[in-house]
Amino acid sequence: MEELKKILCVEDDPDILTVVTTALVTSGLSVLACNSGQEALEKVVTFGPDLILLDVLMPGMNGPATLKALHEFPEIKNIPVIFMTALAQPREISHLKKMGVLDVIAKPFDPMSLADQIGAMWSKRGGQTLSK
Repeated sequence: MEELKKILCVEDDPDILTVVTTALVTSGLSVLACNSGQEALEKVVTFGPDLILLDVLMPGMNGPATLKALHEFPEIKNIPVIFMTALAQPREISHLKKMGVLDVIAKPFDPMSLADQIGAMWSKRGGQTLSK
């Protein structure tokens, strides 16, 4: 199974984006931070992430709409996606997972364990690619 090295993080809240980026970079990961779904669509192919960390609630293009648009790119449609959301009710998480994402991280999260949490999710994918 390939190693997780590059993460594209899409989050509209600048404070959360900074916390996530700092936590992951400190753990040795390369992170490209985007503050909107549109920015992610413009940069994802060039960056070539191993994983996409995607906020659900964003103005304009929300997480599910961004996910759908990302699946339009043949070269990245198999990149695993993890949603981040403050809407962490079991029914909402179940609904999000049905969209074909690897997993869901509830906000607020612990920045000190975020890289380990993402690493565990990455490991459990078992080499499978996720595509719609």
